[in-house]
Amino acid sequence: MKTTFYRCIAGAFIASLLAQGSFAQEVAKVDTLPVIVITAKSVVSQKVSDAFKKDFKGAVNPRWYRLDENYLVKFMTREQKNHVLYHKTGSIYYHIAYGTEASLPQEVKDKIKAQYRDGKITTAIHINQDQRSIWLVNIERGKLLILVREEDGDFREVERLKNGAKG
Repeated sequence: MKTTFYRCIAGAFIASLLAQGSFAQEVAKVDTLPVIVITAKSVVSQKVSDAFKKDFKGAVNPRWYRLDENYLVKFMTREQKNHVLYHKTGSIYYHIAYGTEASLPQEVKDKIKAQYRDGKITTAIHINQDQRSIWLVNIERGKLLILVREEDGDFREVERLKNGAKG
């Protein structure tokens, strides 16, 4: 299941980069992930359906997919995209919420603003898995796109990319 989680994180990062425009990456090696087969519009078990209704009361337009023995649901809450992977028993493997600067907790936002004074927060992705709360934040700073990660107060820069769209 960790493999599925890491694939989703990699996909989230790539999607956030594509949403920002074209970026020239200075990394020579590119790893590709194996294809994940998802069956669309699956019938959801009653346990999973009940758990989802309890966990996400404000969910709008849920779309369900079967992933092996598990269920992936994509939905909206308060203008925020969400992806949740449920085990067939109704327990959550992970929850990913795609947001903006407004989605960030104030303490995370303050750390970013202090470290990158002239940076603009473009996307904020919140990942909950196994009692872990992780924030991945894209910051645009001049000709750079910077990815930072925060978990349990540990704040670090993950990657810097040159923004090819900026002249």
